[in-house]
Amino acid sequence: MLNKYARAFFTRVLTPFAALLIRLGISPDVVTVLGTAGVVAGALVFYPLGEFFWGTVVITLFVFSDLVDGNMARQLGRSSRWGAFLDSTLDRVADAAIFGGLALWYAGRGDDLLLTAVTIFCLASGQVVSYTKARGESIGLPVNVNGLVERAERLVISLVACGFSGLHKFGVPWIQHLLPIALWIVAVGSAVTLGQRVVTVRRESDEADAAGGEHA
Repeated sequence: MLNKYARAFFTRVLTPFAALLIRLGISPDVVTVLGTAGVVAGALVFYPLGEFFWGTVVITLFVFSDLVDGNMARQLGRSSRWGAFLDSTLDRVADAAIFGGLALWYAGRGDDLLLTAVTIFCLASGQVVSYTKARGESIGLPVNVNGLVERAERLVISLVACGFSGLHKFGVPWIQHLLPIALWIVAVGSAVTLGQRVVTVRRESDEADAAGGEHA
């Protein structure tokens, strides 16, 4: 849902920066790897300590690499299967680090086993949602569905809530309750999205099999 509009906006904003990196001789793959490393460091260093505000600041600075590397590749005319594979794979690593860092907080100093479980579900369901689309496409199906909570929504909801929750250390105590609410929203939304994709793949599979039978 957010992918369509947010990507178009930020692509225009980040195009000059992508052009600068190209002039400096930096490759899209380097941006992809460094961006993921920054997200992982921000999530696994700050979140387990409960430093949600500063962790989110660091993650946000690096998460835009996901748009910059693709922009650079288009400007260079070098879009490739390897680049797409690397980008998609490292996206999963970054997502796992974000929810993994939150799970470590709730399992440790956060002392909340229920939210630990909810956060782990967010991590796992997000990976499976991505897998269903990739697997469906690998067997020749379009998987033509806009899920309720896809990667962009998961990141925006989680990071915004984390950032604001971190403000409780600056004298806004009530705001820390935003993060648990956001995690429940992401968990439920991811479960719904997974269901949408499974139903879509089943329908498209049946249609493809029926069409194949008619042509046999």
